[in-house]
Amino acid sequence: MNRTLAWLTNLFPVWVLAGGALALFHPSWFAWFTADDITWGLAIIMLGMGITLSLEDFRGVLIMPRAVGIGFVAHYAIMPFLGWSIARLLRLDTPYAVGLILVACCPCGTASNVVNYLAGSNVALSVLMTLGSTLGAVVMTPLLTQWLAGQYVPVNAKGLFLSTIEIVLAPVIMGVGLNRFAPRLVKRMLPVSPLISMLAITLIAASIIGSSAENLKKSGGQLLLAVFLLHSGGFLLGYYFSRLFRCDEWTSRTISVEVGMQNSGLAAALARKHFTALPLAALPCAISATFHSVIGSLLAGFWRLRPVKKQVRETL
Repeated sequence: MNRTLAWLTNLFPVWVLAGGALALFHPSWFAWFTADDITWGLAIIMLGMGITLSLEDFRGVLIMPRAVGIGFVAHYAIMPFLGWSIARLLRLDTPYAVGLILVACCPCGTASNVVNYLAGSNVALSVLMTLGSTLGAVVMTPLLTQWLAGQYVPVNAKGLFLSTIEIVLAPVIMGVGLNRFAPRLVKRMLPVSPLISMLAITLIAASIIGSSAENLKKSGGQLLLAVFLLHSGGFLLGYYFSRLFRCDEWTSRTISVEVGMQNSGLAAALARKHFTALPLAALPCAISATFHSVIGSLLAGFWRLRPVKKQVRETL
């Protein structure tokens, strides 16, 4: 049973791609998944991440502080300014520019841990980096979004801050608490939790694509290019940024995935809640969920065929 669940979870890019394609041609199929459902779906994803964490995981940062620090800086230094630069370069319409910048300012995506597992990268470091960037998002996402997207529209940084606490921090803390005080319940939840998270992300992306299907068909080429450049650039620059700081190959691959994959669900929820005057701002976030999953999975397959030597791993 566990193998079947793992197999279904590893097909995450297929689910997201299929959901997006169905939503594009059959928007009504996903109309039932509303903005409130997106918020609850993301909370479930964050809770699923939280139950996999213990207090020992937080102490794990002390074991690999340099790698976690480099990854954190790489993520919030590269992605936000890459998103802003692409929006300016392609002269995106205001809703798309704001949405692209917003998703670029969000933390690592929870699916990055799955992709790093498939790539044979350092999963422990991946979890710690996702944890660090997620907690850091409470401050970094509102500040960076206000700074970069504020050039297009007024940004309520305080509102973003409070929403990030509500949608991200509270569920993660709740999950860690369940791990600590209800281990038997968590043990039952763990096998199905990743699959539920993947399905939630798929529904979030599909519902937004469905609600904006006509707009995507009209200006899809430019928007698709922008999101593709954001994530492919994130993977590439994340890798070479870590190599610049003399990280080993195993660590660099892990950081590359963490930088390239964003929490698109969080971006979509924030866009729907705080940019109501720009309903299309959520569309780049939905496309992002599809693109980073597909690119990340292809990269994982490539690296899986070129594993890091065991001796290198043992020296870490």
